Amino acid sequence: RARINTQLATTREQIQAAVTRPAWKAVGYFAFYLAIILLLGTIFARAVYQNQSGLFTAVVNNLGDLPLHLQATSSFVEGRNFPPQDPTYSGVRFAYPFQCDFLTAMLVKCGATITTAFWLQNMVLALALVGLLHYWTLQLTGNKLAGLIAPALLLLSGGLGWTFIFDEVRNSESGLIPLLGHLAHDYTINFGPNLRWGNAITTLLVPQRSILFGMPLAVVVFSQWWKIINNGGVQPAVKPARLRMTASGILAGLLPLIHSHTFLVVVIMGACLAVIFRAHLRSWTFFFGAAALVALPQLLWLAGAGTIRAREFLAWQPGWDHGEMNPVWFWFVNAGLFIPVLVLALTWRTEEYKPSRRLLLFYAPFLLCFIGPNLFKLSPWIWDNIKVLIYWYLASLPLVAWFLATEISRRWGWRWIAAAVLAAMLLSGGFDVIRVITEASPQEEFNIHALAAAKMVAEQTQPQSVILNAPVYNTPVFLTGRPSVMGYPGWMWSRGLSYQQREADIHDIYAGKPQAEALLRQYGIKYVLIGPQEQSSLSVNDQYWSQHRLAAQTGEYRLYRIEEERAVR
Repeated sequence: RARINTQLATTREQIQAAVTRPAWKAVGYFAFYLAIILLLGTIFARAVYQNQSGLFTAVVNNLGDLPLHLQATSSFVEGRNFPPQDPTYSGVRFAYPFQCDFLTAMLVKCGATITTAFWLQNMVLALALVGLLHYWTLQLTGNKLAGLIAPALLLLSGGLGWTFIFDEVRNSESGLIPLLGHLAHDYTINFGPNLRWGNAITTLLVPQRSILFGMPLAVVVFSQWWKIINNGGVQPAVKPARLRMTASGILAGLLPLIHSHTFLVVVIMGACLAVIFRAHLRSWTFFFGAAALVALPQLLWLAGAGTIRAREFLAWQPGWDHGEMNPVWFWFVNAGLFIPVLVLALTWRTEEYKPSRRLLLFYAPFLLCFIGPNLFKLSPWIWDNIKVLIYWYLASLPLVAWFLATEISRRWGWRWIAAAVLAAMLLSGGFDVIRVITEASPQEEFNIHALAAAKMVAEQTQPQSVILNAPVYNTPVFLTGRPSVMGYPGWMWSRGLSYQQREADIHDIYAGKPQAEALLRQYGIKYVLIGPQEQSSLSVNDQYWSQHRLAAQTGEYRLYRIEEERAVR
């Protein structure tokens, strides 16, 4: 009877453990994703919002990028922009990855407001990225805690900028908690000793909306590659392998007009892995064949624009954006403890932590995404190298997360050190995210008068009427979808466009110089907007413009219509 009672007790405990453990895991996953949903939902609600004072963003790094995406989206919704012409550089093909904004436009056409459409699309894509990164990390490592750590490291990425908080608390009269509600600056970029890495949410996923579309697709492709490669040395069934590679190739082929840098990374990584894992060479031909078939029309479209100076995209510039800092110290400050932990993850071996040779070979090509951007300038603006660097970081996350998860799971002192290291890796990005959530630095994009001017322009002009405005980032024209002669010069320069002559011509037109009439005709300008942006950034000849027909006026904004016979004269 005693033995039977002991066996029954043991069986009861096993049953309870079997029932309780999955329940607790389910609760843990639910809590994790609920926290992610609340975090992302709040951030994207602050990314673009409207109140009685105008249109705002609480993400400082989104100030200059948001109007570009608003203009591109509005051009599809209101401007009948088919086939797509560049809405910020009229008269040329839209040689920019516009599919993300096209998808937003579809949501607006279905009845959403533009702010709701931005929020909804951002949420779906960001949650997809989190879920896919979680899944991919589990694929690579088999460690469930690592699957949760990896997305956290991505969303709260940053360096050692958090260390400045100690001096700020010391100099603050109110202490840490009130200070966190009114943080005065970012802690991952544009502050301190040349901080340039930035937080993934506030510098990439919100402002660079195209990469938010491209990155989840890239993770899907990477995960399918791993399924083919990680077969324990046994050749996989031919048909499923080729189907996976074909599907991956189709997804990769969609990327040129979604996010060109992601397409470049996927193709180069695929080529490297095809060489490393030559046993699967036939399957790789299906990948590259499908990718080429889908991507070629898009690449021809981009190449046919004829306005991009390719030589601006490649130059020798070692050290990325290190400025005057030593490159090694620069990366330690910017990436914090991530690189030292990555080195440990690649070299350390314990009974619990043993990355396979196959996994390390699979990871190896992604080191090129770090080495290349640290040797060459891959865009006119050196900071844009981050669009490639982020894929080194993304591919490193599973290994770093696995290493940390293993150490945290130990039952002795190292677990607390590993937990402290993880916290140090999340703090800077966490502070930047807190700034957004608390709206510590709201940025005005368009005030109430600019919104009224945009409504006036939309009512008085035709959808494809070319409008002349000051080359600034916040002209009301960008809310109308009408093609602009030229937008913000920074956008043109970072995309490799030769814009200098056009910018000079705009100055001549507003100044009413003798060639102004010919230039109006040359650019096909139908309307000219004169408002505070033009008055503050250009020399406006009011006497000259008084000779043109005033089509409409609201507040300080005047809209002039260019009569065809006058332009011809």
